[in-house]
Amino acid sequence: MKICFATNNLKKIEEVKAALGSEFEIVSLQDIGCFEELPETGDTLDHNAFQKARYVKSNFGVDCFADDTGLEVDALDGAPGVYSGRFAGEPRSDERNIALLLDKMSGISDRKARFRTVIALILEDREYAFEGVASGEILGEKVGSGGFGYDPVFRPNGFDRTFAELSLVEKNEISHRGKAVKALISFLRNRNIGDKA
Repeated sequence: MKICFATNNLKKIEEVKAALGSEFEIVSLQDIGCFEELPETGDTLDHNAFQKARYVKSNFGVDCFADDTGLEVDALDGAPGVYSGRFAGEPRSDERNIALLLDKMSGISDRKARFRTVIALILEDREYAFEGVASGEILGEKVGSGGFGYDPVFRPNGFDRTFAELSLVEKNEISHRGKAVKALISFLRNRNIGDKA
């Protein structure tokens, strides 16, 4: 099955391809000739994910899925949440986003946070949603050089390493996106089995 992952984030595509294996062929926006920024003006993760997927489906006519992810910090009333990617404003910068987060968390003892991913799938003109959550805590400084986004300051529950210190395989096993992708894969596999039956 060939399906488009509607994102310009090559790290996300790498993560999802690693999780999906060879069963499904993931094509990028560039592969389908989409070079523009996708709309992302919603105030919820669901809204943004479906907005991006619907844009690709309506303009390029391909089955696709899109995700939106937010880091929700308890002590900041769930912020940055849906605004995680542009927390420190435009142009988007992981470094500035992390710096602002650490500044806002300075002196705060409650470090609990979670990453939440929503995947919106449009397949043969029907829409489906899948969600994954990874809980953990915000560290006081960056640790590790892998991953992207807030990975260097997020340590998942049950681990003594940040997302930025985990291998791609390890991260996919426990991450928010990994869990949402597993739900997506399960759906696609079961659907394929049903189609062949």
